[in-house]
Amino acid sequence: MGDSQYSFSLTTFSPSGKLVQIEHALTAVGSGQTSLGIKAANGVVIATEKKLPSILVDEASVQKIQLLTPNIGVVYSGMGPDFRVLVRKSRKQAEQYHRLYKEPIPVTQLVREVAAVMQEFTQSGWVLGHLECPCLLLGFDDNGTTTISE
Repeated sequence: MGDSQYSFSLTTFSPSGKLVQIEHALTAVGSGQTSLGIKAANGVVIATEKKLPSILVDEASVQKIQLLTPNIGVVYSGMGPDFRVLVRKSRKQAEQYHRLYKEPIPVTQLVREVAAVMQEFTQSGWVLGHLECPCLLLGFDDNGTTTISE
């Protein structure tokens, strides 16, 4: 009996102990473009490969790098629509933090918030589905500490 019988749900384990839908998502994501982050003494650098799916697509309309806050950026490899959902939710979390504490959200805190959003999508199963956009969050805090998180 193959694992394909158990690929109908994000949260259903196959007899071999695998989450088949998650493995399919990781395979799809693996075919995405390369993205990387470099930590420097005075900041971070983000780079990504941008391959257009067709010559009919305007290059300016594909944005794989976004600023979440003035000191935190994100780059992705994977599904663009999923990335846009993640960016919108991340910016909202950063804004709520700033409104509550009157200071910018620390990079590590935003990383935890992004991870929680991705986990929520994965666990909600068929309602939301999983986000197929692995990303790197890069930034620096007020004390000069630079952070790169996957």
